[in-house]
Amino acid sequence: MSPTSHGLRISDDERLQRLKILRHSLHEQNIGALLLGSTESLLYFTGLVWHSSERLLAAVITQTEIIYIVPGFELSRVESLPHLPGEIRIWQEEQNSSVIVASLLKSEEILAVDDAVPLFVYNALRKAIGADRLVDAGPIIREQRIVKSEAEIGIIKYAMELTLEVHRRAHAFIRPGVAASDVVRFIDDQHREMGASAGSKFCIVSFGEATSLPHGADGEQFYKNGDVILVDTGCRIDGYHSDLTRTYMLDEPTADFTRIWTIEREAQQAVFDAAKIGAACSSLDDAARSVLVKHGLGPDYQLPGLPHRAGHGLGLEIHEAPYIVRGNQLPLARGMCFSNEPMIVVPGQFGVRLEDHIYMDADGPNWFTQPAKSPTEPFA
Repeated sequence: MSPTSHGLRISDDERLQRLKILRHSLHEQNIGALLLGSTESLLYFTGLVWHSSERLLAAVITQTEIIYIVPGFELSRVESLPHLPGEIRIWQEEQNSSVIVASLLKSEEILAVDDAVPLFVYNALRKAIGADRLVDAGPIIREQRIVKSEAEIGIIKYAMELTLEVHRRAHAFIRPGVAASDVVRFIDDQHREMGASAGSKFCIVSFGEATSLPHGADGEQFYKNGDVILVDTGCRIDGYHSDLTRTYMLDEPTADFTRIWTIEREAQQAVFDAAKIGAACSSLDDAARSVLVKHGLGPDYQLPGLPHRAGHGLGLEIHEAPYIVRGNQLPLARGMCFSNEPMIVVPGQFGVRLEDHIYMDADGPNWFTQPAKSPTEPFA
């Protein structure tokens, strides 16, 4: 069933409310306007989807207006795409788009610049406006985007459940002799069949020793009896990501694999249990590592053990704030969404990553998807 049939869209009213909050922040910080590049934040605030190129397409947000800066030959395409209403200023090939942006500012007015724009965009703005009148918009944008609305959480939950069903189908598809690339293609096809029109946003399928490489191995792999299987994949629904990993064996699991899988699941649960409103993000990473140390793994980033952070935020980007990592003192708040994936790597043998995601509400943590059941039963 398509996501549209579930009504899973961010409404114009919600985007207008986002702009209201943004404009309040700009006013509080005495910033005249904010430039959104061709980034996920452009989609977040205006609904316009555009991929970055060497030509600037942007939106300048003032206290009263949205002004789109558009290459002249792209005007008809932009007009055909969903976006909040606003004035469109076109620029032709021989013109300097940054000069057009500068013309929208009052004398000495400060411009906040989307921190995800390419450096060449910033450099052009610096020449046209002056470095002393440019400030980083990243903290302002992140402060809003890090807290998801009920509508955003609903879309992410739908995307996660869709991908979980794709995982189930992939589990049934894997058999001796199958190539990892065939599983990747199958997963892409299943995402499309389930309603993710662009298919898989990413997909890692690893067998055996290759599972000890967190982001997979180069070259082809073929599944054989007794291999550990790791599948990590996700899609996008209305711009929002899913991201789920399962690690399991189809045959009777070895004692070593069962031990590490059980520790991994214990560490994942420890992260969930530590996820309290107001808790520092770093405390969740600490909780995972404490479990590993208790079982003789690690410490710190040493292997066998956990070689990376315990999780990352998720929304319009696959990796975004909040990061569940040592040293991050950001307190958890209602609406934050993040992965829970304290992977255990046993070099030269295998790795186990169980990845589910958490969203925070007023009462604490909630699973988007239920964690895996056992080393041979990847679904609750």
